[in-house]
This record gives sequence, C-alpha cells and structure tokens, in this order.
Amino acid sequence: MARRKKSSPLEDLMALVALLPWWGGVTLALVAYLGLHQVARQPVPVPTDPAQMGALLQHSLWRALANAGQYVVPIICLVGAGASALRRRQRRALVENVSANPTADTLDGMDWQTFELLVGEIFRRQGFQVVETGGGGPDGGVDLVLRREGETHLVQCKQWRAYRVGVNVVRELYGVMAARGAASGYVVTSGRFTDEARAFAEGRHIRLLDGPRLLGLIRQVRPAAAPAATAPVTPPAAPPRPARPVAQAAAPAAPTSAASTAPPACPACGQTMVRRVAKRGANAGQAFWGCTGYPGCRGTLPLR
Repeated sequence: MARRKKSSPLEDLMALVALLPWWGGVTLALVAYLGLHQVARQPVPVPTDPAQMGALLQHSLWRALANAGQYVVPIICLVGAGASALRRRQRRALVENVSANPTADTLDGMDWQTFELLVGEIFRRQGFQVVETGGGGPDGGVDLVLRREGETHLVQCKQWRAYRVGVNVVRELYGVMAARGAASGYVVTSGRFTDEARAFAEGRHIRLLDGPRLLGLIRQVRPAAAPAATAPVTPPAAPPRPARPVAQAAAPAAPTSAASTAPPACPACGQTMVRRVAKRGANAGQAFWGCTGYPGCRGTLPLR
C-alpha cells in the first residue's frame, strides 16, 4: 500500500517515536535533553593559534545546534509519545467496537489504516510484541513485525474488497521471510484468497487469514476485552445440610457436559488444540492451549 512521504526530518523523527511505546518516547526525550544540554553548556575555548580557528568554528556550530536541539528534540519526542498513547487508546476502542458487531460489513467499511490497527491489536492480545512498520519501502510491504519467545513473524495486511488476494502477494512475503530469517508470516485480508495463493502458502509457514477467519479471531479476543466488573459473582456456599437416610439419598448430580472441557479450535489453522505448559519466557510454568500442528502452526489461546 502506498504511504504518504514525510515532508521534513522532524516529521520523520516524530513518526519514528510514535512507533515506540509511549514510555519509550518519554525516556528518549529525557535522554535527548540531558545529552544535548551537556553539549550546549560546554564553554567556548579561546583560540591561541590562528590554525585553531577552524576547530573553534566547528565547536561553536555544534554548541549552537545543541543549544536549540535540547528543547526542540525532547518536544518532538514527547509529541511522538503522545501520538503513541493516543494510537494505543484508539486500537483498544477499535477492537471493542468491532467485537461488539463482528460482521463482514464492519471490516469492509474500514480504510487500510484502521484495518492495520485492528490486526495489530488482535495479535497483541495473543501475546505478540507488535511493531507497526508502516508498510511500503524495501521491506516488501510488511505492515507489522511480530516478536514472541525470540522469534520474528511478518504480517502483510490487505484490506481488499473488490478482488481476491493472489499468489504474488504470498510469494512476495515468502521472499521477505527468507531474507530476514522470520519464523513465519501472515497475510491478513478482509476478503478472500485465490486457490493458487493457498496452494503456495501450504507447507511454507505462511498463514492466510481471510475475512471469516479474522472475524473468528475477533470473537475469541472479545472476552479478554470485557471488563472484570462484568464477571458473574459466585454466590456464597450454602451451609451443610444434615445427612439423610440412605433410602432418601439425593440422586447423583448430572455429569458435567463434555463441551465445557472440549479443546478449542486453533485460531490460525482450525486444528484441534491441546493443553500445554510454557517452559520458558515471561509465561514459564503457565498453562495454555497450543495447536496440535506445532511447529508447523504456532497458534495459541489462553487457558480459561
């Protein structure tokens, strides 16, 4: 997808900071101020030799730039941090709104920018660290870079309604995956894929998420978006009742429905999932649902 070119280096810096978490922009602003302030407060040396005039002019130039930059650069970083916080809030509100009405018309009515925000937030709620690259450029049109457990995954978003996503898009992503050493890739669209695209992706660690499968992911992340206050309150246990004679013993309770313990379907490939325990990373020791197609498919879901 085409992207608007920035008109100045200051806008480029602001856009770059906006890709970071908001606290990263604040930290960068503080570091920039302290570093530039240290340069700006250095005294100007007094030349004792005419040959030192060139070095004096260079020092004076750097000092003047640092004197102005110690205020300009931190302000730009803070504005970028504010934009990052605003985008984070927009992403959360977007998932809330779409999950309230998860239909194909909802996806078709989005522009490509909103569609990328939605896809990125869905992957965040699955435990990925998401970096929004903005697409375009020499990276082969990669819109999102996902990281989890030391592995990198690449995502292309295609908000196409008029025609199906063809094999050229999938082949392009596969080339970028090989060049960057990515573990897997995703092509996400609000529409459909051609049969040639599906055939090429098979066996190449590329997941194709079309409109219906994307809506399924949105429905699965919806419970995570619900506030904890809406959870049902468990009533207090009733006091124990006196034992009754054997002849009047209560009938045995109905067996628990097997559906409540049935494993869910994988959000990435649709295969049955199994219960697993994380062995490393920040979630080590915690149980989760893992795809039976691992390592070919790395889809996961939280264990509820």
